[in-house]
Amino acid sequence: MKRKKLKIALSIVVFILLIGIGTAAGYAIYLTDKVKQTATESHQELDRGEKSEKRQSEVNPEYDDISVLFVGIDDSKKRSSGGNRNALSDALVLATFNDNNKSIKMVSIPRDSYTYIPQIDSKDKITHAHAFGGIDATVETVERMFDIPVDYYVRLNFNSFIEVVNSIGGITYDVPFDITEQNSVDKDGAIKLEEGYQELNGEEALALARTRKYDSDLARGQRQMELIQEIARQTMTTSSLHNFGDILNSINDNLKTNLTFEEMVSFKDYFLDKQGLTFDKMQLNGEGGKMDGVWYYQVNEESLSTAKDQLQAHLNLPSQNDKNSNTFAEENEDEDNSM
Repeated sequence: MKRKKLKIALSIVVFILLIGIGTAAGYAIYLTDKVKQTATESHQELDRGEKSEKRQSEVNPEYDDISVLFVGIDDSKKRSSGGNRNALSDALVLATFNDNNKSIKMVSIPRDSYTYIPQIDSKDKITHAHAFGGIDATVETVERMFDIPVDYYVRLNFNSFIEVVNSIGGITYDVPFDITEQNSVDKDGAIKLEEGYQELNGEEALALARTRKYDSDLARGQRQMELIQEIARQTMTTSSLHNFGDILNSINDNLKTNLTFEEMVSFKDYFLDKQGLTFDKMQLNGEGGKMDGVWYYQVNEESLSTAKDQLQAHLNLPSQNDKNSNTFAEENEDEDNSM
C-alpha cells in the first residue's frame, strides 16, 4: 500500500521541530547550533528569487501574512522512475499564516488533481508538476491554481516518519475504529488497533494514517490532518525536544526549503500560542474518474472557489470578485478616455 499523503506529515513536523528547538528557552546551545546548521544546509532558493510574482514586495513571516507549501516526495529506488526525471510530489498541503490573530489555514491538494501546469502549458495531474520542473514548477502550478502567492516551500522525502513519532515518545489519539493493517515493510496484519483514545507508536500512527479501507477518502484526509496536528503539538513539549539530535541527522539530506533559520524562528508565536497549536483544515471536494484511460481527480469548482476565497481573505488579499470589479472599472475608464 502506498504511503502517499503521509509524506506531508513529516515535512510539517520537521518544520515545527526546527522552530521548536530553535526557540526553546534554556535549551542546549549545542542542539540549537545543530538546528542552524541543518537549516543552512537545507536552504535552497527558488529560481524566481525571494519574491513571488504575485507580491509587490518581499514578505517577512515575523510581521506579514504569508503562505507555505509543504511538498512530500518519494525518491526511493523502489518507487522512483529512475533517470534524470524529478520525483513525483506524492503530497501537497498549502498553508496560510495570518499574523494578526496568529491563525493557520491548511488545504490538502489531492495528488491526482487535474489542473493547468505552466511548465508544459497544458493540464495534467498536479503531482506531475514536480516531475516536469521540480519545486519551481510545483510552486508556480499551485500559485495559479489558488491565485495566491506561495511565499515559501518545505520539501521532504519520506524516510523518517516512524522515527520522528517514536523520538517524541509516541502520540495520543482517539482511534475511530478497530483496524488491522500492514506495517511499514508491508507485513499483513502486523498492526492491530482497537477503537478508543490511546497512545500510538510510529508504526501504529503510520498504519492509522495510511489505511483506506474503513472510511472515505475525505474522512481519511481529515484523519491525516488531525494526526499531523497531534504530532506537531507533541513536538513542542520540553520532554520531546531532548530527543531530536538523531532526527536532525536523519533529515539533513532529506529536507529542502527557501526559509532561512531566522525566518523559521519567526514563526514561533504561531506554535507557542496560549490556545495551543490548531489548524483550520480544508479539503478540496471532487470526483475521481478516468479520462482517455488515465485516472484523474476532477476538483469541484465551487469547492476550489471557496478555498481560494478563504485563503485570499486569510492573507488579506483582494478576493476574485474584487479583482473582477477592478478589471471592469479599468475597462470602463479606458473606454471613457478613448471618447
